[in-house]
Amino acid sequence: MTDAITRFAVSLPQQVADGTFDPGEFRAYLARVEELGFHSAWTREGTLSPVPTLGPMEVMTYAAACTERLRIGCAVFVSVLHQPLQLAKSLSTLDQLSRGRLEIGFGLGGRERLGSFGVSPDGFVTRFTEGIELMKACWSRPQVSFHGRFFQVEAAMEPKTYQKPHPPVWIGGHRPAAIRRAVRHGDGFVGAGAATTAAFAEQVRTLRAELERAGRDPARFGVAKRVYVSVGEEDRIGEQLRHLYGTAESAVAGPPEAVVRGLREVIEAGADLVLLDLMTDEAQQLERLATDVLPALL
Repeated sequence: MTDAITRFAVSLPQQVADGTFDPGEFRAYLARVEELGFHSAWTREGTLSPVPTLGPMEVMTYAAACTERLRIGCAVFVSVLHQPLQLAKSLSTLDQLSRGRLEIGFGLGGRERLGSFGVSPDGFVTRFTEGIELMKACWSRPQVSFHGRFFQVEAAMEPKTYQKPHPPVWIGGHRPAAIRRAVRHGDGFVGAGAATTAAFAEQVRTLRAELERAGRDPARFGVAKRVYVSVGEEDRIGEQLRHLYGTAESAVAGPPEAVVRGLREVIEAGADLVLLDLMTDEAQQLERLATDVLPALL
């Protein structure tokens, strides 16, 4: 097991069918997450998801208003689908409103939905990296002078983010190119939930080599993994994952001892932040994790 301190995070409830959101249940869930001492709670972006999914920015804002200490994040925003100045403003506002509790994840996503958002696939990797650098400039520089292929900005954005120079920026992905982008543009790498633990371990090996090549201190670079987890509910989470990804191979599910073993493997693969995505029955799953799983890992 790694000598680094492992932090645990949980998902924020987002999969909500039309008319079924319960504000009281949401607040109670967050109160319990905070009481249990989790590091953070995270959303994901799925504007055109095959399952009903609330928007990440709105859920994060609601969650920040319901909590005092819990850090709030998104893993990940598919940022090429957003105008970066507007996204930068929304995120800096949320960091101010939460008094510096924001974590930000960006991912490239795929090309298949770009047309739905009016985004050309030509140069979309450049659009992605330019967008990140422009947002960071907005958050940290008194005056922005940015001249890229896609964005040309001479302006200022105030207020800046509450955290200085800006909130932690996580880059998600699974291919070597995405890992290189994480090292160049991010403060951490987050492994996708759809990736198996074996695939994540290989990504971490690539990441460590890239960090060494870039002269970056691994101790100052976060490594996270989203894990779709279910204590005692293998069939139900499997059905959800097959609907999303066509496979449930990445799930960590089963009796408590199997979940402990699966999460320990994720930690040993290199994760110092384990994002437990509960997917269904969040409140009940949270209690089972707190009682039957996490004590064996802390």
